[in-house]
Amino acid sequence: MKKNNTIIIACIAFIIGYILRQQQEEKQHLKPEKVLKSVKERFQRKYEVSGSWIYMKPEPFEKNDLQYDVYHGGITKHTNGEYIPYEFYIDAHTGTLLEMFPQHK
Repeated sequence: MKKNNTIIIACIAFIIGYILRQQQEEKQHLKPEKVLKSVKERFQRKYEVSGSWIYMKPEPFEKNDLQYDVYHGGITKHTNGEYIPYEFYIDAHTGTLLEMFPQHK
């Protein structure tokens, strides 16, 4: 009987540990450098990129009544002899581009 209890307790501990690890992984943010690199690579498919930046700490952002932790950054494209700066907001958990717009001068 004691052997069965030990096996049951071990299984329960394993399941609890697995669930806690999954929850912890969901809370972690992507690295901002990786996010910026991804944006640059996507943008460079169509445009020449001449500069980029990103804030290293996520900030709260609301879109369509939903709350996100986002990285705020920018990228400058060079086209037709002009440098055009853009800003973007990317979900810090998933890397999804939430918004991108020309930077106001």
